[in-house]
Amino acid sequence: MQNKSNLLLKANNISIVFGGLRAVSNFSCEINEGELLGLIGPNGAGKTTVFNMLSGIYKPTEGEINFWDKKGHVHLVGKKESAYLNRLGISRTFQNIRLFNNLTVQDNVRIALHTQRSVNPMHVLFRTRRFRHDEQLMIEKTDRLLELFKIDGKKYELAKNLPYGEQRKLEIVRALASNPSLLLLDEPAAGMNPQETDELMKLIAFIRKEFDITILLIEHDMHLVMGICERLIVLDYGRIIASGVPEDIRKNPAVIKAYLGEEAVEYA
Repeated sequence: MQNKSNLLLKANNISIVFGGLRAVSNFSCEINEGELLGLIGPNGAGKTTVFNMLSGIYKPTEGEINFWDKKGHVHLVGKKESAYLNRLGISRTFQNIRLFNNLTVQDNVRIALHTQRSVNPMHVLFRTRRFRHDEQLMIEKTDRLLELFKIDGKKYELAKNLPYGEQRKLEIVRALASNPSLLLLDEPAAGMNPQETDELMKLIAFIRKEFDITILLIEHDMHLVMGICERLIVLDYGRIIASGVPEDIRKNPAVIKAYLGEEAVEYA
């Protein structure tokens, strides 16, 4: 299937069943290149389950997901493993930070560059000139990313010793290191104070512009969602109850009843 538009990912009526529980039912969406799209809804609505299907962690029970790589070739997400999808251009963060806590900041990012290495095990075993050159390139790329995100001064610190906000930032940097075309952010503002959330909003806008990347995020912070997302999809009990621009979503009666409540008044 050739990509004749700017379509990056298309989910077509995907569902997933765990035992007798239908966690997500007939979820469909299209994500275009360069979009900043939000997925919102109450706790337990199925948002992270959707992310897990889009990133290859879960296989849909029904439906299919198409993803177009940078060469315009289409791939069936549900038939590929997460590591393979990461090489194609899908990268993600997690609701609960999943850094390598006992590795340095620098090494956390270097690990994400593994798929871009041009050496084989023999080069590594014998420490060849090609291996040493490749190793230097990886370090330089890592340091450029850390400098870009202003955490290069802590590159030799253990990840677990970073403040919470910087751990979040490091996880995003690590996701970007694999050079994705689609970045999935699972509640990036979770646990942040208002100042950190405002800084995160600026960071996401910077990432989108600097890396020319498509972003899909899950978030409960309506200040962030309404402030940066161009389009929203709202889930409730595993089903889409609304989709559209933020201005329409915050006035939607079904969304107000299921999720926004009084917040709809604040952001209207």
